[in-house]
This record gives sequence, structure tokens and C-alpha cells, in this order.
Amino acid sequence: MIAVPHPKWSEQPLACVVPKLEFKDSLTKEEILEHLAPKFPKMYLPDDVVFIEAVPKTSVGKFDKKVLRVQYQEYKLPERA
Repeated sequence: MIAVPHPKWSEQPLACVVPKLEFKDSLTKEEILEHLAPKFPKMYLPDDVVFIEAVPKTSVGKFDKKVLRVQYQEYKLPERA
């Protein structure tokens, strides 16, 4: 999960998901959000989900969220209900 700009709240969460091959064509944003909802307070739930091919990694193999933040810096989150 990364933070993306939001006009009202400054930043809001965006989930970047790499689905397993067997779920690549069938997994939906709604299923991910439904799975997360009982596990986290509402304020920690992502506002949207994007599917990516792979998580960028640093030279030592850690997730490189900086690359994702740059890639999604202009991303427009859907309006909350």
C-alpha cells in the first residue's frame, strides 16, 4: 500500500496488488476490499486497488515504494461514498 495525493485529506491509501497467476483474470478490487474490511479499521482501508505486474524492488530486494509513489503521483482516487 502507498499513499497518493488527495485534494481534501492530503493523502489516502492505494493498494498495489500483484495477483497470483491462478487469480490474475478473476480477482476483483471488490474482493480485495471485502477481504481487508474486517481486518482493519475503516480509516486504514485503501480507497482503491490497482493491479500491477510486479512490485519494484531495491538493490537489496526490499519493496521500493518510492518507485510506486512516483508512478502513481497523479492517480485520481474515486470519491468516497
